[in-house]
Amino acid sequence: MDYEYWGLVFRHISPYMWASLGCALAIGLSVAGAAWGIFLTGSSLVGAAVKAPRITSKNLISVIFCEAAAIYGVITAIILQTKVEDVPIGSDGEWSVKILKAGYAVFGSGLCVGLSNLVCGICVGIVGSSCALADAQNSTLFVKILVIEIFGSALGLFGVIVAIIISGMERNTRHVSFSLLLQNSFC
Repeated sequence: MDYEYWGLVFRHISPYMWASLGCALAIGLSVAGAAWGIFLTGSSLVGAAVKAPRITSKNLISVIFCEAAAIYGVITAIILQTKVEDVPIGSDGEWSVKILKAGYAVFGSGLCVGLSNLVCGICVGIVGSSCALADAQNSTLFVKILVIEIFGSALGLFGVIVAIIISGMERNTRHVSFSLLLQNSFC
């Protein structure tokens, strides 16, 4: 594999494209995770409500937790979009390294929050589905399973926190090499 060629390709792709793709992934994957979770929770909730109609209103909290994953993605995309500024291309026709790093940082942040919220939405949907079915059988299990659902929803918040850290690193990467960062993180 010719790594020099791929480096050349990535250096000539606009950092605005990377930043825009990161914002799109943050929203798109987060909404997909929320939709998948709502599908899983909602179908079990409606099915279990046939046997025990009392669970319908109280188990809607599971749908709200799924929707939170989409909201995390939208908030992160708004934060990331504020980091995009108009910067001219260099006199040599290439982007500066600092601008490329900033574009990659916004892309990585969007990918991070999008994937974490995709998994978060699915996790909350599966646990919410189990919560609805268990609550239909035994109402004392609702709070116990709701605690597990809260832990699943925290995965999305972790993704948002990591994305904010990644997007903030683009300002501080001038004197830090990637290999040094890896060495210090595993010590």
